[in-house]
Amino acid sequence: MKKLCLLLLVLTAYHYSRAQDDDSNKPSSEESEEYHSYRLEITEPPYGLDKVSALIAKIKRTEGDNGDDGTEALDQKTYLSLSLREKFTYNMIHPESYSQNCDAMPAVQDEQKKIFGQLPDAFGEYSWSEHQSKFFLANKDSVMAWMRSIISKDNRVGLNFKQVMVDINAKEMIPFLINMYNAEKKDHDILTVLMLLMKDNEYDEFLVSLSYKKLYADKESSYKAYLNFNTANEELIIKRATNFYNELHK
Repeated sequence: MKKLCLLLLVLTAYHYSRAQDDDSNKPSSEESEEYHSYRLEITEPPYGLDKVSALIAKIKRTEGDNGDDGTEALDQKTYLSLSLREKFTYNMIHPESYSQNCDAMPAVQDEQKKIFGQLPDAFGEYSWSEHQSKFFLANKDSVMAWMRSIISKDNRVGLNFKQVMVDINAKEMIPFLINMYNAEKKDHDILTVLMLLMKDNEYDEFLVSLSYKKLYADKESSYKAYLNFNTANEELIIKRATNFYNELHK
């Protein structure tokens, strides 16, 4: 399996590079690489962080049948002994499911000048297990409140927080997200979250837009689709998200 993945990665990189113009084969600029690292930063909730981190350090992986997947989870007794906020911290920083995959994205040129249709992977080959995803949904109101509090103090929306917002359909947070974005207008993935919330809720004004067609009409390529970052696109996304939120509260 690992040899197959390696071969697929080589072939993917080859065909991708063949399909690009000469500029795309150049190394990413320092500014682009810095913004890429910025996009991947996660937020560590403060609730029992030292305790939770110490428990995570002792977890051993349980391999799946084929050796390419597995889990890294606390035992049930230990997990249940955590407070609700400690469970929030644990789930936010430690996805339990592991699955080797063959996906690898070539370097993106001028990443800071793009508004992507999808969020990057928060944890690489790791993802939240079923019971972790259920935790976020079952405690949606508390999860949103904790995220608001932490984001307001850190002045930063980590990638794991963004992904949870999409997963739990946190449309209630749209005004908060817009305010956070407008503070610096640096984190374009906040705009991505707004678009994903409109898409997942099938908001008509967005579904018929050219932006939607460019980003999501082709499911095969939506993971790398983007809009150019400019004032017009920025303002249009915010306007549509505001209209969507206001219609929810008529």
